[in-house]
Amino acid sequence: MPLDPQAKAFLDMMREVEMPALEDLSLEQIRTLPTPIAGEVEAVAKTENRTVPGIDGNEIPVRIYWPEGWSESSEPAPALVVFHGGGWVMGTLDLYDSLARSLSNAGSCVVVSVDYRMAPEHRFPAAAEDSHSAAVYVAENAESLGVDPARIFVGGDSAGGNLAVVVSLMARDRGSVKLAGQVLVYPIADCDFETASYVENAEGYFLTRASMKWFWDQYAPDPADRKHPYASPLKAESLAGLPPAWVMTAGFDPLRDEGEALATRLAADGVKTHLEKFDGQIHGFLRRTDLYDEAWRAIRLIGEFVSQTPSTDVAGSV
Repeated sequence: MPLDPQAKAFLDMMREVEMPALEDLSLEQIRTLPTPIAGEVEAVAKTENRTVPGIDGNEIPVRIYWPEGWSESSEPAPALVVFHGGGWVMGTLDLYDSLARSLSNAGSCVVVSVDYRMAPEHRFPAAAEDSHSAAVYVAENAESLGVDPARIFVGGDSAGGNLAVVVSLMARDRGSVKLAGQVLVYPIADCDFETASYVENAEGYFLTRASMKWFWDQYAPDPADRKHPYASPLKAESLAGLPPAWVMTAGFDPLRDEGEALATRLAADGVKTHLEKFDGQIHGFLRRTDLYDEAWRAIRLIGEFVSQTPSTDVAGSV
């Protein structure tokens, strides 16, 4: 499938402004790059900033969104605990605000957006532990949040997708929280830079292989850490017992093959899994509803998964 025209227009714009490679910038420069609000900012019923206790004595900022039409007398809603992308190095609650609002409305769910600790100041497994702590907090406070405790989902894009499946593994291994599903948007699933999609899409499609190597160097410079299932979930001995998964990949993305391999592994291990391929798209398109019409379709599909997946749905195939 050819590159989506809207993706091509974005890439042409990036070339015109000669954006420097991330790995050539300082950490401060990376975190202060101009990031315009991405698309329509939807109204929701209510938002609230809180902090969640982490296992290291830290406080984890979260922002909670209740969907449009929600009220204190509403029936308990599903919850989607969201982890932002950014290679475990960048990303903020504000940057993902518009997407969180859209997901809350699309899924008629309470979205909890998590500002986990980032690398290189906090390396693996800090981000994973914070993300798991946030999911546990939602489960333990479901009633006060207006959440159905049997319908708690985790999700995220890129590094956030990595954290979502890792939280699912942690929850299974520790028996900490029963999750109803996981939303894995072009997830980082392995530390292998030699897949076909890494070779085909190494440069020229927004996310590069060089940038991904740099992100991994910040988050998990130790090769042993990279091979841990809580960093590279494809290296887990088994993915059995994880909650139903909705996996999305982009055709012109270095991470395409590992995302599809993750969906295949999940299904092979008995996890009900849906794989949605956006063959003409590039990494990062979901958040930019101002640029990509297909971002709205993806948000709608995620909303349907969250709103329609029952808590007892556990087995199936890709």
